[in-house]
Amino acid sequence: MTPAATRTGARTGVRWTDVYRDRRAWEREHPAADRLTRWVDEHLMAPHPDLGRDGPVCPFVRHSIVRRTFWAGLAPGGDELTVPALQRIVDDALAVYADLRAENPSELRSLTLVTLFPGLTRCDLIDTVHRSRKTEAVTHGLMIGQFYPGCPVPGLWNRDFRPLDAPVPMLVLRKMMSTDFPFLVARTDWLYAYFTQVAPALPSRLRWAIAERMRMDGPAVGEITALRAHSTGEHAT
Repeated sequence: MTPAATRTGARTGVRWTDVYRDRRAWEREHPAADRLTRWVDEHLMAPHPDLGRDGPVCPFVRHSIVRRTFWAGLAPGGDELTVPALQRIVDDALAVYADLRAENPSELRSLTLVTLFPGLTRCDLIDTVHRSRKTEAVTHGLMIGQFYPGCPVPGLWNRDFRPLDAPVPMLVLRKMMSTDFPFLVARTDWLYAYFTQVAPALPSRLRWAIAERMRMDGPAVGEITALRAHSTGEHAT
């Protein structure tokens, strides 16, 4: 039996689609849907002179597309959305991601779930919800990423590059990777979850002790580029 191409959130009715099963159908849903796929083509899967390394801006998205594990949904409401409304949408996104992961655990590494918020100009709300839900996502071995026009988060390879600057506000769920260390140094529990993913054979007390030693405070937490631990020849796992 072929899996369903759409999933609907039980709380909000937001519908997520297996985008590349029928890309044209997805793009007809809303102008923001077409903007997403064009941004993926023209930006994420392309090199960039300011990236700081060779290869595409996002080295994972092509695999997600090929494996048909790139899902996206459109959350209506624009600037009428409130933080509680956004939280309910994230609740649904996490539930849908968990269902997709359970159905096909072998594809977890490539599974990506994008939630678009067309018409939302208050991108501070995206940051607020991202901060409040990051711990939950990280605890489950996931990363939740905030993307929006002008997002100031610096790149791993060039502090002047802005990889999360996107044409439409969105929140993205994906599996935690070994390259995510710089985004997790602010809290011991985040680092513990990271070491649980990348070094599960270590005893839990040792993982926690390492996390406590490596946690950082203050301005150093935002120095994403300086915190990068991998070199150009080392690939994410």
